[in-house]
Amino acid sequence: MRVALAVIVLFVFCGHVHAESGEATSGAPILISREAVRLPPFEEISDRPSIGLFAEATEYERARSAPGYAFERLTYRSDGLHVVAWLYGPAAADGTLPTIVFNRGSYTRNDTAPEYLTTFHRLAEAGFAILAPMYRGSEGATGRDEMGGEELNDLMAVASLAEELPAIDASRLYLLGESRGGMMVLQAIRAGFPALAAAVFGAPTDFPSLFEAAPGHFEPVADQLWPDWRQSPDAVLGRRSAVTWADQIDVPLLIMHGGGDESMPVSQSLALAERLQALGKTYELHVFAYQDHQISGRAADRDALAAMWFRRHAPD
Repeated sequence: MRVALAVIVLFVFCGHVHAESGEATSGAPILISREAVRLPPFEEISDRPSIGLFAEATEYERARSAPGYAFERLTYRSDGLHVVAWLYGPAAADGTLPTIVFNRGSYTRNDTAPEYLTTFHRLAEAGFAILAPMYRGSEGATGRDEMGGEELNDLMAVASLAEELPAIDASRLYLLGESRGGMMVLQAIRAGFPALAAAVFGAPTDFPSLFEAAPGHFEPVADQLWPDWRQSPDAVLGRRSAVTWADQIDVPLLIMHGGGDESMPVSQSLALAERLQALGKTYELHVFAYQDHQISGRAADRDALAAMWFRRHAPD
């Protein structure tokens, strides 16, 4: 079967950028700046090829005009680089909020705030703040995205960033990832990110099986993304394949997938669920019949399910 791996083929390859010197010392503040984000009217973005996967006009405008919410762009330090994260939530929260650390899909991206507004707003209405690292190389940030490599540090640094944001309760963090972002979530769990629970949808979990299913299809792109992967395929692909280290997934995990996903076979989520089941881990698997990679036709249900999962695993 020929599969199209959206998290790889949508990228535009960029050259390597070396980290700047003067990395923040341990314990030093990492937040550099924060500024309000301008969200354009839907008519200004309606011609974007991807916008229909994330928002429709009525819901977008409702979120854009909703009083009492703020969308901000944060710049913070990670490995000596200046990287970007979105922050969304009530403008004047009564106390600190539990926070969903949202991890986007695809490779390098820019100007993604309009795409994620409606998702963020649904999650904020459910009682959460949203903090979304965009990873090095995206949104004007320095550095090179390795698609599951060193940019994991940008996600891990969010735990420290959360402690510097007064409206966020850094003891109540949850991980949510779409597609490639799901792969990042799983790696972050393995690396010890302090999440109380996690949810993923459309996530790749077994890269060797993807390569085997479409011989010759992914190799040219992999050569650009991971120049050393042919010399050490087990290390490069294995690092990004949670089925090989599912024993290290030690937080409650919600796995979601579109049953009609033509970009990432649902078998990827089934394989991870099977491993978690065999290991006696806490997880749930939800397959949305006939839905696409983003589960876009049932996005509200997708986000409500994630919010409910996080509330279920909140501290007493």
